[in-house]
Amino acid sequence: MELPNTAIAIREAVVSGKLSAASVVEQTFARMEAASNLGAFLTSCRAHAEETARNLDAQVQSGAALGPLAGVPIAVKDALATSFAPTTSASRILCKGPDADSGFRPPYDATVVEKLRAAGAIIVGKTNMDEFAMGSSNENSAFFPARNPHDPTRIPGGSSGGSAVAVAAKLTPLAIGSDTGGSIRQPAAMCGVVGVKPSYGRVSRYGLFAFASSLDQIGVFAHDVRDAALAMQVIGGFDARDATSREIENPAWSPASASSLSGLRVGVPSEYFGEGIHAGVRASVEQAIEQLRALGATTVPVSLPNTRFAVAAYYVLATAEASSNLSRYDGVRFGLRVEKSGQSLKELYKGTRGRGFGSEVKRRIILGTFVLSSGYYDAYYKQAEKVRGLISADFQRVFDQVDVLATPTSPTVAFPLGARTQDPLAMYLADICTLPASLAGLPALSLPCAPAAPAEGGAPLPVGLQLIGRSFEEARLYDVAHAFLEAQRG
Repeated sequence: MELPNTAIAIREAVVSGKLSAASVVEQTFARMEAASNLGAFLTSCRAHAEETARNLDAQVQSGAALGPLAGVPIAVKDALATSFAPTTSASRILCKGPDADSGFRPPYDATVVEKLRAAGAIIVGKTNMDEFAMGSSNENSAFFPARNPHDPTRIPGGSSGGSAVAVAAKLTPLAIGSDTGGSIRQPAAMCGVVGVKPSYGRVSRYGLFAFASSLDQIGVFAHDVRDAALAMQVIGGFDARDATSREIENPAWSPASASSLSGLRVGVPSEYFGEGIHAGVRASVEQAIEQLRALGATTVPVSLPNTRFAVAAYYVLATAEASSNLSRYDGVRFGLRVEKSGQSLKELYKGTRGRGFGSEVKRRIILGTFVLSSGYYDAYYKQAEKVRGLISADFQRVFDQVDVLATPTSPTVAFPLGARTQDPLAMYLADICTLPASLAGLPALSLPCAPAAPAEGGAPLPVGLQLIGRSFEEARLYDVAHAFLEAQRG
């Protein structure tokens, strides 16, 4: 039997015995090998996947109860700890050799990985990413860039670019990513798939190699809203090992029986449709909003005036936290160690960090150290925290008037590889639409709408519609996204 396209269908086929888990693994790795030019994976987990498949097939034969993702192949971003495979965060500082296979082997699994394995998922590989999740194009990977399946000369988005590529190229029906300022939603938009960033505190961060701890969240990529919601149900929930994890209900979701969005109030914030949004993207998103209206929703113009400060505030707060989090990579405990006979500890640090970190990571560490330094903390970091509060207050105010917000996910379609590598500010602006929801800790989802041609011309490329909801109201986003996509598919 040929591998079905959705996680739910694969699970049903495996549980019913129509498809063996071993066949799932064989077909998945054949697809991965055929698409190796896309650079989606840093590490293969074939031996682990084959062992998992053998155990699942034995359970099917015995009639044992199987988990909600039994037999489903899944790709995991290389920022999550895996005891059975290296974890590098796409950085040479965690590698003792030239490639990711020489990377650090954690002695434990991240909570999300534990939950996936317990649910019967088959983890087939660790996906490519921007180094330590710092980037918007996947070009900051220490090894090689991932490439967009719709046009391999273009970026897939970042930092979870490899995970987006794995799903968009139909290598796996599900993939796990992390989102600090847009790192799930932006590549989902550029690759034409569904990407979910949950509310801050919904999913445990234990075992996620941290970039900015007050912003990082783990979420999923999928083609289908039902698959995404199922995966989120599996990985969500309270975890005592994560101090930011919330003890809040993590209910299962299923599609509403009716596709109507009657009574839904959709806020359309003017700040997301102004300067910097490519005309083709704007037209596509406006068309999608019209389709929401045709499904019964009411659109409400709203304003989020402090949105214009989001990029500045984010790059103060996130770099400050990165400066602290990445101090642990020093050549003493794990990964790369650059030393010479007779050198001091300071020289060990300098040699290891100088060679191990890429240029973008170094840039952000320097920025973060500066804004936390004596004499600048009050002027920059404390002010950025105040702006974060203002942005959150904007959202709270508009959510008194509307149920969800609809915006572009990315201001442009995927741009060519190398187009922005020499212009950090232009690269940072790629996340201008996703940063505010991250700063406010709100759930947000990107789903594909009508494609648009690049500004420089050429074939149309994917565009993402971003839906933002109230804290812990992911289910409402699933309802809207599912109704929209079902209407699109006819």
